[in-house]
Amino acid sequence: MTFSRRRFLGAGATLAGARMSGVPTQVTPSTLPPIELIALNRIAYGPRPGDIGRVQGMGFAAYVDEQLNPNDADDALCNQKIAEARLRIQYNAGMGYPAVDEMRPLRTIVENWSLTQLWSLSKNPAYQERIRPVEEVRAATLLRAVYSKWQLREVLVEFWHNHFNVDAYSDSRISATWTLYDRDVIRRHCLGNFRSMVRDVAKSIAMGFYLDNAFSRDGPANENYARELFELHTLGQENYLNHLYNRWRDVPGALEGNPVGYIDQDVYEAARAFTGWTIAHGQTVSGNIRLPDTGEFAYVDLWHDNAQKRVLAFEIDPNQPPLSDGETVIRLVSEHPGTARHICRKLCRRLLADDPPDSLVNALASVWLTHKNAPDQIARTVRALLLSDEFANTFGSKVKRPFEVIVSFLRATNADVTPNSGLFWQLQEMGYRMFNWGPPTGHPEESAAWLSTNGMLRRWNIINQLQSTWLKAATFDLPGQTPAGLTSRQIVEFWIARLLAIAPPPSTINRLVDLMRQNGSADAPPTGSAEEMTDRIRSVVTLIAMTPEFQLR
Repeated sequence: MTFSRRRFLGAGATLAGARMSGVPTQVTPSTLPPIELIALNRIAYGPRPGDIGRVQGMGFAAYVDEQLNPNDADDALCNQKIAEARLRIQYNAGMGYPAVDEMRPLRTIVENWSLTQLWSLSKNPAYQERIRPVEEVRAATLLRAVYSKWQLREVLVEFWHNHFNVDAYSDSRISATWTLYDRDVIRRHCLGNFRSMVRDVAKSIAMGFYLDNAFSRDGPANENYARELFELHTLGQENYLNHLYNRWRDVPGALEGNPVGYIDQDVYEAARAFTGWTIAHGQTVSGNIRLPDTGEFAYVDLWHDNAQKRVLAFEIDPNQPPLSDGETVIRLVSEHPGTARHICRKLCRRLLADDPPDSLVNALASVWLTHKNAPDQIARTVRALLLSDEFANTFGSKVKRPFEVIVSFLRATNADVTPNSGLFWQLQEMGYRMFNWGPPTGHPEESAAWLSTNGMLRRWNIINQLQSTWLKAATFDLPGQTPAGLTSRQIVEFWIARLLAIAPPPSTINRLVDLMRQNGSADAPPTGSAEEMTDRIRSVVTLIAMTPEFQLR
């Protein structure tokens, strides 16, 4: 048997295509991987070399507690990669500005740019300069996912970005200041207090312009933000009861001050509470009165509806102090038991399974509500989830999303990553539009949304493309990482252990061994030129990453 490119592709299609119907595959209890592998594939973007031994050495509970207390100063490799990163910016000359074509550092991140610096970019006549901050955050997000020691934080940052989704490219004021939304809102609160997070999201430039609340004023209020606050950010669709009740007093529990859900009246009243919350961008307030053009959050009392309101059966008296009405609404929705169940169910869907048991969701909701005023409310809830029996006793009921496929492959192969626009274009072709998902819902979480025929084909292709010379997004030294003197079977087993949490079927392993050994024995070191060895190892690693087992978490 002679190895060839055609045979390799044929083997790949056979291996992956024949078992495609098996994705996702729920792993039975008897074949569960060790807890450290479960954890590194769920609360991390897969293990890098050495990670499994480290978690085994310190113990899973200690690893969870470490991850819940990230320390940026203790992340040398990631910090170095971000500091050294260069991202091309290129555009032609235009009216009043010259052409640019340069490899530029991630300045807005490395130099910790302020609002004043970022806001000025929103006025730049060159579009590529206006979107530069979001391009830099995308590059840094990839580098952090691959290299950061604080993997759980990176997973949760992605979760919260998706939960409070904003299309960063929808408005130049959003794209130019995206560094602030990522750094000062999402990253700041990803393990903190949920009410504080909702408050800062509501006041952010990103959400203010994305859902139009920056333009909302008395008579009539713009309800876009208030609608998504209820439907997506807090109580969720599961607690929307307008199909059953159209008067607030009819909602069960309302007359006792504890409505079990919300109706449209609550949304309308909440929208009134947020009138006057805006972003200062030089707009006229009244007559000759204008707000400064600074990008700062601002409250305009002249635009606020000061009349009484009723939200979730709570009476808000008229003429409250500035911001009080909106702050009250944020407290009501953030501390509602329905919000606790909605958010905890979403966390379970991200970290456990599409259909988590109600018993676990309710237990986590109890932790969430008990610590509703704690500065580490989210961390306490996530800890309870990760140390639950359900987390330790299940695996394989979730499918990696495209970003996870790419990052987990880069981590397992210890690749040297170079973020570039080509890689993000490939990611977009796989259906994952980082910071560019249009609807406020965010990317779908359910596995079925990512398992189309085209989607699977692109998953297989991206593994080859990452190793191609044209994409230039990463470099690999797969032969150099393969221990010397191994037999063909041992080489296959070595890379299976690197890439997979659960072993593929014996038939798959045998085909991989056949590919590695060519005409030799499976239990002897493979023979051939250095170039042939490189091609075979690369092909084996690629095929392993194309198996259904690599897609699972």
